[in-house]
Amino acid sequence: MAGDPDFGRKKEVWHRDGFDKIYEVFWLNVFGPKLVNAVGRERMLSKPAHRVEELPNGAVLLVLWPTPADFASDEARLAQARAHVQLRPDLDFDTVLRTLRERSAALAPVEPRFHPDLAPLLSRVVDRSPSHERQRTIAGLNAWRPPEPAEWLPADVALPSDVEDTERALEQYSLQAERLVAMLHTEVPSLSKRTPESLTDLDFYFWRDDSPKRRLREVLDEHVVPAVGAYLGQVLVHDLGGRWIPRQERTEAGVLVGSRLWLPFARAQHSMSSSESLLDYSLTQLYREAERHRTPGRTNREDEAGPT
Repeated sequence: MAGDPDFGRKKEVWHRDGFDKIYEVFWLNVFGPKLVNAVGRERMLSKPAHRVEELPNGAVLLVLWPTPADFASDEARLAQARAHVQLRPDLDFDTVLRTLRERSAALAPVEPRFHPDLAPLLSRVVDRSPSHERQRTIAGLNAWRPPEPAEWLPADVALPSDVEDTERALEQYSLQAERLVAMLHTEVPSLSKRTPESLTDLDFYFWRDDSPKRRLREVLDEHVVPAVGAYLGQVLVHDLGGRWIPRQERTEAGVLVGSRLWLPFARAQHSMSSSESLLDYSLTQLYREAERHRTPGRTNREDEAGPT
């Protein structure tokens, strides 16, 4: 009824043959009259299981185990393997049971031990994965570590501003950041707050949307990357007390935080270069690294408050 699963068959074969034999036995099964007759009605009805019931239209309901919550227990897997081999005598019991136990092992809970800077982002990535792949995804992300952010320069070797009108350049960065807020205010409402959490929301949005694959490269480079870089820079200014050092070459423009000049446009460009890069070069990670290198004792509002 659901049209799934196809048991690894090509689409044309699946449509041609339908459920021509019992490829799998699950916790709950309804075998149609044609399939019941092909297997043998007596064989089907004599199967030891939690519940075997012949339905009015000639179909058979087969429930292997009392509760679905225990479907991956070893006892339930044994019952599943026995049922499958009884209905498909051509199968090897040990092979079927080994496959089922491997599935159960893949579902065993794995404790998340994500990179601390990215734990909120990776938890949301895990939530988007199919339930049967979730624990494997957690294990993979536990072992994965993103590259250290390289989009920065020591403040003492950073190039000075080369723009003629600094105020105009700063206004342009602000307008680009506001453009991003306007574009995504429905999908990512937190952008209006300019917080670290909004960067995580933005990382997740682009990852879920798979933007590097779904959007034209010229659109990304000409519109999205500048807006994302400006927004990241504005958060560094707003939340870490940073200061823009404008440059005519966009990727050279940076935000001075502590003893480092962070390059938000370069980070945005790296982040949007591919689907994999969205996690490898997340905006969130660069912010957290900058946070660790800000001037000790500095608050995130000192620049706004001004001298006292």
